[in-house]
Amino acid sequence: MSDHHSGSKQDTQASAKFGKKIILWIISILIILFIFILFLGHNYIKTSLKPLNPKDHQTTEVNIPMGASDKKIGSILQDQGIVKSGIVFNYYVKAHNINNFRSGYYEFSPSMSLNKIAKLLKQGGAAESIRALRGKVVIREGDNISTIADTVAQRTNYTRNEFLSLMNDKDFVKTLAKRYPQLLKSETKSKSVRYQLEGYLYPATYSANGTKNLKQLVEQMVDKTNDELKPYYKQIKKKNLTVQELLTIASLIEGENVNTKNGAIIAGVLYNKLNAGLPLNSAVAVAYASNDYVHKLTKKDYQVKSAYNLSTNLGFGPGPVNNPSLEFILAALNPKEQSKGYLYYLNDMSNKRVFYSQNKISSLKSITKDTTKQDD
Repeated sequence: MSDHHSGSKQDTQASAKFGKKIILWIISILIILFIFILFLGHNYIKTSLKPLNPKDHQTTEVNIPMGASDKKIGSILQDQGIVKSGIVFNYYVKAHNINNFRSGYYEFSPSMSLNKIAKLLKQGGAAESIRALRGKVVIREGDNISTIADTVAQRTNYTRNEFLSLMNDKDFVKTLAKRYPQLLKSETKSKSVRYQLEGYLYPATYSANGTKNLKQLVEQMVDKTNDELKPYYKQIKKKNLTVQELLTIASLIEGENVNTKNGAIIAGVLYNKLNAGLPLNSAVAVAYASNDYVHKLTKKDYQVKSAYNLSTNLGFGPGPVNNPSLEFILAALNPKEQSKGYLYYLNDMSNKRVFYSQNKISSLKSITKDTTKQDD
């Protein structure tokens, strides 16, 4: 009886030890599986953040529909074979505070980085199929010369560098200034400009077909700007503004991505700042100064050493930072709400609201009852 009881006890202890071993094995296997899955997941995300195929420069036309969410855009890019993972693309743009993507037709390739794709999506796509635009250069409202240079290189036989060189060709600009003295007189007197013709290439569609050289293509753009401004030269002079100054203000409000009503009020704020001897402190100008149009601006960006940094420099700065449309040129020419003495504004792009105040607005949390709000 005693031996039988002792044997049963030993069997029970052996079974318990065996059970513990099984549990430990299972836990060990689960840990290994977890680490393996974690490794695979990390490796997947790491590779998804890189270009899908650095050697594949073949472009694919992609249509981003109006109102598409970042998640939807990521899904479209994955389906079109541009990125490895739409989910990772969505994660990337959120982690880097990149938003306000625009609809339209784009040309993307698997060799593009996520940052490059996001930058193009912020700039906006063509209104119609790009394949139908061969030989045509589309300048969109608010495009800067660097962006236009990319478009010229994509649509014509001219290179990006050829276009950028022409933008600072002094002899060419002098020739244009003689032809359009009212338009370009103030520009020729400006110093420290990055590109002499920034702001003077009117947003429209231009045909490169039939042009003998790149100069003829650019002449079309400048001529269009002169035609649009011709009815307003007297008014500009009466306002004690130069064309360079007017186009600078117009480019700053164009870059805020607001409606013309808010654009005219922001113009009023900027003029009030100038009259008060305050820096314009324009985020649009800071982005141009730091050459970063994609990421959220940092304190370092606001301290960049550049004549275009209107956070640290007083006045209008060297000149325009993009090529504005007539509606924003007129908004800059006819500012609103100046009499209210607004000196500050905060553009809440994510909610399409602009706040105005006589007192400094450091953040959305600092907004008081005295602050006026305008919705887009």
